[in-house]
Amino acid sequence: MNAELIIIVLGLLSIATAIFYAGRVVRIQVGAEGGNVEQNNRLKEIAAAISEGAMAFLLREYRVILLFISFMTVLIFLLLDNPKTDFNEGIYTAVAFISGALISCLSGFIGMKIATAGNVRTAQAAKTSLSKAFRVAYDSGAVMGFGLVGLATLGLIGLFLAFTGFNVGVEKHILMESLAGFGLGGSSVALFGRVGGGIYTKAADVGADLVGKVEKGIPEDDPRNPATIADNVGDNVGDIAGMGADLFGSAAEATCAALVIGATASALADNNTALLYPLLILAIGIPASLITSFFARVKETGSVEFSLKLQLWISTAIVAVALYFVTDLFMVDSFQIADKTITKWNVFTAVTLGLFAGMFIGWITEVYTSHSYKPVRDVVESCETGAATNIIYGLALGYQSSVIPVILLVITIVLSNILAGMYGIAIAAIGMISTIAIGLTIDAYGPVSDNAGGIAEMAELGKEVRDRTDNLDAAGNTTAAVGKGFAIGSAALTSLALFAAFITRTQLASKELGEGAIDLTSIELLDPWVFGGLLFGAMLPFVFSAMTMKSVGKAALDMVKEVRRQFKEIPGLMEGKAKPEYAKCVDISTSAALREMIPPGLLVLLSPIVVGYLFGVKSLAGLLAGALVSGVVLAISSANSGGAWDNAKKYIEKKAGGKGSDLHKAAVVGDTVGDPLKDTSGPAINILIKLMAITSLVFAEFFVLKGGIILNLFK
Repeated sequence: MNAELIIIVLGLLSIATAIFYAGRVVRIQVGAEGGNVEQNNRLKEIAAAISEGAMAFLLREYRVILLFISFMTVLIFLLLDNPKTDFNEGIYTAVAFISGALISCLSGFIGMKIATAGNVRTAQAAKTSLSKAFRVAYDSGAVMGFGLVGLATLGLIGLFLAFTGFNVGVEKHILMESLAGFGLGGSSVALFGRVGGGIYTKAADVGADLVGKVEKGIPEDDPRNPATIADNVGDNVGDIAGMGADLFGSAAEATCAALVIGATASALADNNTALLYPLLILAIGIPASLITSFFARVKETGSVEFSLKLQLWISTAIVAVALYFVTDLFMVDSFQIADKTITKWNVFTAVTLGLFAGMFIGWITEVYTSHSYKPVRDVVESCETGAATNIIYGLALGYQSSVIPVILLVITIVLSNILAGMYGIAIAAIGMISTIAIGLTIDAYGPVSDNAGGIAEMAELGKEVRDRTDNLDAAGNTTAAVGKGFAIGSAALTSLALFAAFITRTQLASKELGEGAIDLTSIELLDPWVFGGLLFGAMLPFVFSAMTMKSVGKAALDMVKEVRRQFKEIPGLMEGKAKPEYAKCVDISTSAALREMIPPGLLVLLSPIVVGYLFGVKSLAGLLAGALVSGVVLAISSANSGGAWDNAKKYIEKKAGGKGSDLHKAAVVGDTVGDPLKDTSGPAINILIKLMAITSLVFAEFFVLKGGIILNLFK
């Protein structure tokens, strides 16, 4: 069977599905559900302000990213132009890099466009029923989910066919290393998208909460609050464009890592169908997710949260069954990598381990972040003695929540390695993200529902409508936390797979280039150059978190000052007789995000290049290991602490004291502290560990040729 054709057809199916869902959303006319003319005009006005703010920020952000893409393209072209081989790896890697970056940008643009169209239509549908509102929000998220996976799949297979078609005599593992530039491009955009979007959304959110809720005692999304529009814009730029680019990067990087490692086995390198098995895993998730989407419905009195979680369970089960047949049909019976014989069923077991480990990590994340379970209820009780104990309990919850996910990751890594070596780990990483179309659909559903609630509040649609949007939003908060846990888990496996590909490629390059074999199969931890790299790498996630959190704090300070100024200087604003200057708050968040996202981005991208060039590949291996180990635990604890504080606040608002109570004031402070943890620093750390690993892989040959200039002085 022709694997290339199947991958292309399934990629096109994903794009067609995204177009279908986009059509269902945009065909809904604003004002179609009744309401007076003034109310409908207000809906359109608010939605337009959010859409214009989101798209304006995205386009300004992409202009900055374009400068970075240009710089990195030149760097890749110059550093990877190897004079010892006829194949110019720099050109092909640069092409792959540009392709990955541009497709990632396109994915974010499409997701943002449809999300800002779906939010107002979800709010409008909530006037009629919960079921209709759920359907609109879900359809909006599905555009992002299926569109992104389709573009990633088609981009990878297109480059694979082009590279192998134009370079028939070149060894496959060299071509696959060039293809890894696609993952580097996607993840580079993800870093700036996640950091920039996170700074934007949390500066607005923190500013709106501290002045609006705490100081003025007005509801969330109250139209009198000047930061409200910026807050709603931020939900889109952080959780739609940022999360989408993050998972796009994971899909591209995990696939590239498996292709690089797999290409070192002659049985796979000589058989395109078997070599493309990692991409088939990603592609087979598309029809599985499409079938799953047919079950996405909720009754008026039904549980929205259960319906969303059911999506993950069904898609996981379908993919597990489909992978059995895919493995049997497309994978060779056995092959060897590094003297280890691997059978097709070893590979199937490894990918299935990754698939179910992702589902269980998501479930554990839910246990620690949903107010349906004891951990968050403990945080609620801690609010009785004030904000300090609330913060103490929230931090403790985050630290404790890392235990089971880490154990699951260890089990997956060890068993996958026993079964199929480093190839098994790479395949397990792809298995974990094989249901990405549904996972991203559910994740994108969250900010659409959140925006719908804000629009309902600002347009004064009434308590019944707001209750329905709150119901949708509450489920979205839980699934968003699950999505973050899922993203962090997949990032850990992806990073380790990229690390393995880096080791594999470095050893091969050292032999091919006549530089003497560099043995990285075992690394001496007592070697001071390795241990120094390990410590430096372990420090980087903390420095990165400090930079991004401080950026949120600085931007939030400017936002608080502006909101206070408007309440003080605009006559009649608090009484609802005057209109706030929303645009000024939007501009503060936009300027801060674009300014503050650059230093942490450069820290991540330049650290592996500088360390590899100055101290060599062994120090760089220590750097990657240190960043991976500390980054995974820090990312899990940060995201879960923030999620728990958020849902503790929501539980108090609904069932324990209500808005304006002392409990609620303490919970708002905790939620404010947790905002940058769960939506800026925590999610961005998983990009940090992936991006450092993929950068090292792409520049592996350069480090072998030119790296270690300081280390060589001591020899």
